[in-house]
Amino acid sequence: MFTSSDLDTLRDHVRLACLPGVGSRYRKLLLERFGSPAGVFAARPDELRSITKVGKKLAEAIPALACDRTADDTLALCAKHAVDIILEGTPAYPGLLARIDDPPGLLFVRGALLPADAIAVAVVGARHATPYGLKVAEQLGGSLARAGYTVVSGLARGIDAAAHRGALAAGGRTIGVLGTGVLNVYPTEHADLALDVIKSGALISEAPPLTEAHAGLFPQRNRIVSGLCLGTVVVEASDRSGALITARLAAEQGREVFAVPGPIDSRMSRGCHALIRDGATLVGCIDDILGEFGPLFETATTAAGTPVSHPAELQLADLERQVLDAVGRGGATVDEIVEATNLSASQTLSAISVLEMRRLVRRLPGSRIERI
Repeated sequence: MFTSSDLDTLRDHVRLACLPGVGSRYRKLLLERFGSPAGVFAARPDELRSITKVGKKLAEAIPALACDRTADDTLALCAKHAVDIILEGTPAYPGLLARIDDPPGLLFVRGALLPADAIAVAVVGARHATPYGLKVAEQLGGSLARAGYTVVSGLARGIDAAAHRGALAAGGRTIGVLGTGVLNVYPTEHADLALDVIKSGALISEAPPLTEAHAGLFPQRNRIVSGLCLGTVVVEASDRSGALITARLAAEQGREVFAVPGPIDSRMSRGCHALIRDGATLVGCIDDILGEFGPLFETATTAAGTPVSHPAELQLADLERQVLDAVGRGGATVDEIVEATNLSASQTLSAISVLEMRRLVRRLPGSRIERI
């Protein structure tokens, strides 16, 4: 239940999000200078003009909109259509996204974001994809979902839609990040796909719910796609594809970048081949993706409620999970693990070998095992 103070704060954040011409970077500058959205709207035009790049028109518009009804109308619309609003800095805000340089100040969400979504991979690519690209994207979406990863994409035509459908067919979670508002799905022919995504994950956007499509929103959207994920996989991209922007942003955010090769005479392969040439990991199968991830920034929880500190834990069999749990955070000897698990010495040693190959544990002198 929100207090009146919470609602006032939320209203101010929504009002700032609804301001024309104020994106994430302007928002960050304004909040650094004035401390809060309320402080921004209370500022005089001359104070606003003191901020680099804030021109006269915007400086005069901000105070004038301090009592505008747009924020109240937006909150009412969200309540009517079950759209959640998640503020940066609150527990529900995605931890990976919070780590990028310019995270959205708030997210409009249809569906639900879960702790398990901290283990996510983006699959993006060409809108005008070839049958080969669509097949690969759907296969990767399904394989990632079956491995326990949330599949993130942009709900666009082509590769994005195929990746979402692959995750859905596998019974997994998927998140669609929109460049429009979450109540104005684009492209319109993906309305049914959007509803399926909501049932098995979420649609999210930083734009107000009824925002219409325009070109400038989609590059901004791409930083959220990559920012939500441990890595980004590009499946087909021309040399001017927006998917290459997402890959670049992923690299700048310190996330893994992957690319699927294609026929050398296909225009849709040029972007992926350039990424591979420049250091992206070549994807020939799902293991090429799963083997690249290191420890998580913070412990996540799977859909089954199991705590995970490394994505490789998602691929463990029950016996291997038992042994890893017995190792614990402080380490343990082989004999202690055998005693704690009631497994035979041979079973324990076999499981330890698997955990070593997955770079989850290491052996120390004295038959001691510790987590990496």
